[in-house]
Amino acid sequence: MRLLALMCLLMPSLAMADTLDTGDTAWILTSTALVLFMTLPGLSLFYAGLVRRKNVLSVLMQCFAIACIASIVWLAFGYSLAFSEGNAFIGDFSKAFLNGVTKESLSGTLPEPLFFMFQMTFAIITPALIVGGFAERMKFSSVVLFCTAWLILVYFPVCHWVWGGGWLAEMGLLDFAGGTVVHITAGVGALVAAIVLKNRIGYGSASMIPHNLTMTVTGAGMLWVGWFGFNGGSAVAANGDAAMAMLVTHISAAAGSLTWMAIEWKKYGKPSVLGIVTGMVAGLGTITPASGYVGPAAGLVIGVSAGIVCFYATLLIKQKWKIDDSLDVFPVHGVGGILGTFLAGIFCSTELGIFSGYGFGGDNQTIGEQLTVQLIGIVAVFAYTAVVSLILLKLVSVLTKGLRINQEEEDQGLDITSHDERGYNL
Repeated sequence: MRLLALMCLLMPSLAMADTLDTGDTAWILTSTALVLFMTLPGLSLFYAGLVRRKNVLSVLMQCFAIACIASIVWLAFGYSLAFSEGNAFIGDFSKAFLNGVTKESLSGTLPEPLFFMFQMTFAIITPALIVGGFAERMKFSSVVLFCTAWLILVYFPVCHWVWGGGWLAEMGLLDFAGGTVVHITAGVGALVAAIVLKNRIGYGSASMIPHNLTMTVTGAGMLWVGWFGFNGGSAVAANGDAAMAMLVTHISAAAGSLTWMAIEWKKYGKPSVLGIVTGMVAGLGTITPASGYVGPAAGLVIGVSAGIVCFYATLLIKQKWKIDDSLDVFPVHGVGGILGTFLAGIFCSTELGIFSGYGFGGDNQTIGEQLTVQLIGIVAVFAYTAVVSLILLKLVSVLTKGLRINQEEEDQGLDITSHDERGYNL
């Protein structure tokens, strides 16, 4: 009887302890592979097709190298700085090199090594996105140094602020899968890099057209599929949140694509293949922060909004401001991340009828209160990323004796001058 009584007393504590869920584990194993697939090969091919043929290998090389660098730095101390307790602004080194983590260690219902790996794929794709801002003109040594330092000083702190229990998490910022952590940071980093490096030689001429749109569309399809792991996996469980996140992600991508296509068709008389895939990325990036908090009707509105706003942001950056953000990272990812983070604060409301979401975060009870938090998050991440990115670019320029290749090397192309190889031997 005493043994039975003791077991009854222990049952509540046992029920509250973390236990491994095989369904959750299987889904996040799949999601991890999908998110890595987004960078290698999805983003790599998407970007490689958009540059000129003399630079195709350079983009593939940069994405591949960043994936390797981010993986090692994440193991060494990145995961610890992002997800250990630390303070409101950065974690500590208690889990450096996965200190104390074994295959039996749990993070919620998952093996902690799996949670580590899933989050690593986000750390891989974020600096890889920045490649589009300086494509065809940055030294490879500068790329390696800048992206490594940027991960440490921008991505890890912001990840901790939002997902690691930092100050923005405490405020109740809604960012389900990376509107601030991934898209605003990458977009702003790319914009600053494009401004600092200045425009490519011949910018605006017909010679700048993408060399292989077939490759770009192939990469775009891989991104679309991989994004289901990106957003659906961010539920960190095999449940209704993951299912709804996948659904609204798909709807927003489709709506963004069709909206961009329709605007181009109306404005220029013909819809372009580049336009429809760029609209898809805009829809995906914009739904990302809201994907776990909104329903299908809101996903449709967010996708249409992404197509409109990101299209005109691209025109503003390229045609009016004449900034050579080579592959439209800021107007698509940066602006999309800003828009989606803002709209998450509206459509998460449970009082919007067919557009209703699934409640506010933290202690925020009204749309106004939640939008205030969302705006604080947007401004803080934007400003911090811009300042640190600028400082890092200036520092790397000194260390590598200039960020940019010379005119002769730019004319010849990075494939030959940086890697002594050609993408095409035709």
